[in-house]
Amino acid sequence: MEVKLELEWYPAPAKLNLLLHVLGRRPDGMHELQTVFRLIDRADRVGIRLRADGEIRFSGEFGEQNLCVRAARLLQEAAGTQQGADLELDKRLPAGGGLGGGSSDAASVLLVLNRIWRTRLTRRALQALGARLGADVPFFLFGRNALGEGIGERLTALELPSAWYLVLEPPVSVSTQVVFADKALTRNTKALKIPPFFCGLGRNDLEPVAMRLHPEIATHLQWLRARWPQARMTGSGACVFAEFAAERAAHAALQELPETMRGFVARGLERHPLHDWAN
Repeated sequence: MEVKLELEWYPAPAKLNLLLHVLGRRPDGMHELQTVFRLIDRADRVGIRLRADGEIRFSGEFGEQNLCVRAARLLQEAAGTQQGADLELDKRLPAGGGLGGGSSDAASVLLVLNRIWRTRLTRRALQALGARLGADVPFFLFGRNALGEGIGERLTALELPSAWYLVLEPPVSVSTQVVFADKALTRNTKALKIPPFFCGLGRNDLEPVAMRLHPEIATHLQWLRARWPQARMTGSGACVFAEFAAERAAHAALQELPETMRGFVARGLERHPLHDWAN
């Protein structure tokens, strides 16, 4: 009788955009960006188990076309392997929250399967595959805090100081495509010279559009900024955050949160927990 292996669970950490500037629109319709990516320890978990029959099977509420499945099939095709996998997802990051959850899930699948399938793709090769899945996937495969340029795929490692974050979760899911397509979006911000990076540098150009489309974001950000003026939105929303030097201060801020709002405290990471799984 065949003994079925247990699922192994792997972290897929969130990110914050400490700034996000839209520099212009490219000929291909995409936008030229400048952003600072920060990894945090709040994370989804991806469950993975090897299959010998070459099938990729996903069990969960997100269906067969989610990014985890697409990532596994893309790697399978690129590497020409006959191996397969069972996939599950323990979803802790909000969809449409600007925390990069789906992209991080896909990156962790690529990192783990590349190792356990022994397909031996380099980090750079994995990043090229990841770019076909989404603009943020290469960052999670890069695995370090970074300055992101281009559409976010040109990455330069940044050393960021230790920090804690209070992150609020407005009860809305934001469409990145809708925000970028809005005619009111500022598209002519001048690029900053980075490094060095310091707290409060720059802004998020997507905030005004996201707040107009989703007043709940404005309500949460106004609450934060009344107490911590440098608070801002991450990505295209919906989550907003404030940075603290000490864990105690971040938790004290969380205790002030009204009952109508949800949030969590997260620690800034220096590296992705699976960083060393690729070369």
